[in-house]
Amino acid sequence: MDNKSPYLHPQYETLSREEISKLQAERLQATVRHCMNVPFYQQKFKDMGITPDDIKTVDDVRKLPFTTKQDLRDTYPFGMAAVPLRDCVRLHSSSGTTGNPTVILHTQKDLDEWANQVARNLWMVGLRPDDVFQNSSGYGMFTGGLGFQYGAERLGMLTVPAAAGNSLRQIKFMKDFGTTAVHAVPSYVTRLYEVMQEQGVDPRRDTKLRVLAIGAEPHSEEQRQRIEQMMGVKAYNSFGMSEMCGPGVGFECPEQNGLHFWEDYYIVEIVNPETLEPVPDGEIGELVLTTLCREAMPLLRYRTRDLTRVLGRSCPCGRNHVRLDRMRGRSDDMMVLRGVNIFPIQIEKILMTFPELANNYLITLTTDDDNDNMTVEVELAEMFTDDFGRLQKLNKDITRALKDEILLTPRVKLVAKGTLPVSEGKAVRVVDKRKVYQ
Repeated sequence: MDNKSPYLHPQYETLSREEISKLQAERLQATVRHCMNVPFYQQKFKDMGITPDDIKTVDDVRKLPFTTKQDLRDTYPFGMAAVPLRDCVRLHSSSGTTGNPTVILHTQKDLDEWANQVARNLWMVGLRPDDVFQNSSGYGMFTGGLGFQYGAERLGMLTVPAAAGNSLRQIKFMKDFGTTAVHAVPSYVTRLYEVMQEQGVDPRRDTKLRVLAIGAEPHSEEQRQRIEQMMGVKAYNSFGMSEMCGPGVGFECPEQNGLHFWEDYYIVEIVNPETLEPVPDGEIGELVLTTLCREAMPLLRYRTRDLTRVLGRSCPCGRNHVRLDRMRGRSDDMMVLRGVNIFPIQIEKILMTFPELANNYLITLTTDDDNDNMTVEVELAEMFTDDFGRLQKLNKDITRALKDEILLTPRVKLVAKGTLPVSEGKAVRVVDKRKVYQ
């Protein structure tokens, strides 16, 4: 490793667009042939009247079948394996509470490549072997913990597998071990800062922290900026999903101008979620990913349900891998209220513009007198509940701003800090209590 180089894997990170396309074509052909070991894809190819020989260029990916989360559930547990089970060394599964979970298998080579991806991301934002990396994600079936663990170890950093929760212990570790980088979900970073304030800890003065990796839940740019201001460090957006391997699929570089998706590992498409046709660069659509280096469970045109857009295919950092916008939400997380499509992140974006508000909020959907309504509860950053005039004006300003964004007038409730429930994992932002009419 050359600690002064901005690239951990320069032979892949600095490829030109032509070189990326050539490498993708070669790996796509090999992946498609490997997929013929999977009965699911054998049948799909037969039904569509195509063979692996029909796939010659990257553009030919559009000839291939889509794969969905339901397909993974229908073939539970090991029906999508492309290698014998004896060749697999690990599995991860989703945290679904109903029906079959999705199961993802890994060979040792898959795990090695995954560690390389995560290490590449961490190196890109300036982390080096002499850094101390603290991971506050859950371990076990959730991929965030082990993914970052092995990536940080691959980079050679001292790692602190703190796991989720126990904020006082997290803060003690950060101070005692000289932690310089932390991985956490955005909502938990804000919780950590609140506990730091309660304990009289200043992250700028009392820790060596300089890098945050945040992801696993949608968050707005305004939320990221708040986190950076609170903690006094750069916070880099991370994207991953267990179906692709876990964290490491996409990551921001120091330019913070979008997520670099590693096209030596994936083919990236943005499609209209209704028509499944490609959308022009800059237009929001559903992210579709095809794996290019997976042994145990290669996936063709996997519909992630995440909504984003292409920002560009070059960057001042010297990398030409496609840059995508932060995830705008999920097509299956969309709320439909009185015929209007609304995403939770739209509401967060507005709330974060008011300095009087804290970071915790809850959206509740109810049916009142046969009408669907939305209530947005949000915590105040400071206590001034005795100033009725100030509260009333703030409520009106927030309501007006939300109406301008979502085209509906929600009920806004301002509550004292610490009132709303706090989750140690992904934050619960929406509770739907509406009546369902048959």
